[in-house]
Order: sequence, then C-alpha cells, then structure tokens
Amino acid sequence: MVAISLPAPPRTGLLADVGHVWWRETLTIVRDPFSLIFSLLQPLVFLGLFGPLLAGVAGGTAAFGGSSLQWFLPGVVVMITMFGTSMTGANLQFEIMTGAFERILATPLSRSSLMIGRALKELTPLVVQAAVITLVAIPFGFVLYPLHVVVGLVLLGVFGVGIGALSYALAIAARKTEWIFWAVQQSLLFPLLILSGMMLPLETGPGWMQVVSKFNPLTYVVDAERVLFAGGIADTTVLWGFVAAILTAVVGLGVGIRAIRRATI
Repeated sequence: MVAISLPAPPRTGLLADVGHVWWRETLTIVRDPFSLIFSLLQPLVFLGLFGPLLAGVAGGTAAFGGSSLQWFLPGVVVMITMFGTSMTGANLQFEIMTGAFERILATPLSRSSLMIGRALKELTPLVVQAAVITLVAIPFGFVLYPLHVVVGLVLLGVFGVGIGALSYALAIAARKTEWIFWAVQQSLLFPLLILSGMMLPLETGPGWMQVVSKFNPLTYVVDAERVLFAGGIADTTVLWGFVAAILTAVVGLGVGIRAIRRATI
C-alpha cells in the first residue's frame, strides 16, 4: 500500500483566529438574548430609584448640566461594564467543568487569540446595554451628546477588555476551586466601585478615601465618562481616563494571555 500524506490545514493568522473566537463567543449572546435583557434590570433600578435621590446632593452637578442624571448616568454605564466584564470568567469556568475548554485548547487556534477574542466579545453587550440605558434617560432630563457618548463607549470598551481578560485569567487560576473565583471577584468589585465615586461624590467622603481613590484606575474612567457625557472632550480628565483604560487593557491582556498559554489540557 502506498501511504498518502494529506496536506496540513492552512495556518491562519492571529487576526483571523481572534475573529473566529470573537464570533463563537458572540453567538452565545445571539442564542440567549434574554440574558442580555435581564442584565439591564439592575442598572435600570439604580437609575430609576437611586438617581432621583442625588438631586441636590451630588456636588458639582451644575458643572454637568445641572441635572443629577447628567452626573449619575455615566456612573451607571461604568457599573454595567464592571459587573458584566468582571463576571465573564464564570462562563469560562462552566466550559472548564464541561470539558469544552479542553477541547478548545486542542484546536489549532493560537492561545493568544483565545484570550483576545474572548475579551473583545465583551464590547458587544456593553455597547448595546449602554445605548439602551442612555436612550431611556433622555425623557427624564438627560441631555444627549451623541459623538461624546460614542467616545465614552470606546473608552469603556478598552477598559472592559482589560477587566474581562483579568476575569478569564482568574477563572483559569481558580479552575479547581470555583468558590475562589467568586470570593476574589466580589471582594474586589465593590471596593473598586465605591472608591471610584461611581454612586456618590468622593468630595464629601473622608480624606483617606480620597487618597485611596487616586490609586484606583476606575476613578479616572468614571471622571472621564462624566466629562464626556456632559459634552466635554478637550479635557485632561478624558486623557487620564484613556491612559487608565489602556493600561488596564495592556495589563489584563498580558496576564490573561500568559494564563491561557500555561493552561494544561
């Protein structure tokens, strides 16, 4: 018998692999859109019940159009980003438990594309949710600056990629003990949110909170979003927000890619 050697499958580039992974992950949202709709309930409750309480309380709202919504809505959009992207590792943990993750690792796709594609997938629900929340707020006094909001969504997208990658890396590290993922995620999420001034202005808080907030990258993202949603853009606050978002994305992808490259089948 004559042995016939089959040609090896053509190698694809990193961008093509990232595209395949992104599409696979995005299909999970398309097949289960109710999870995306359900995730909007919490920010809508915050917006409807917590927002009115800030009227006359949030210091400096006059600088943001004089409306508490103009000050509070960007914080809600950031909250959507943090809740959504920080919990994405739970989906990866489910794949690890069912064996799907091991089968993906055995594919010819590069390990880097597996992490980058998954992290980029977080942009899709983020844009949809933020757009819905923003449109809902318009009849209640929120002034919309479309181009500025788009820039704000780009900023959140970059930041969300980094947080999503860190969440995946945590899921890989805690793949043998699921509870560790939730313990670390919950222990870090709420202090980061509170110390960013997302729900209440830090100017009214104690001095130590104001000092600690300066070391929280989320603080700069929240401040930048408030300036953008209020119609400002040529501001150093926006610049520092992008610096914080880019650094978070670089660190997150670096840690995530390293974790998935070391993951064993």
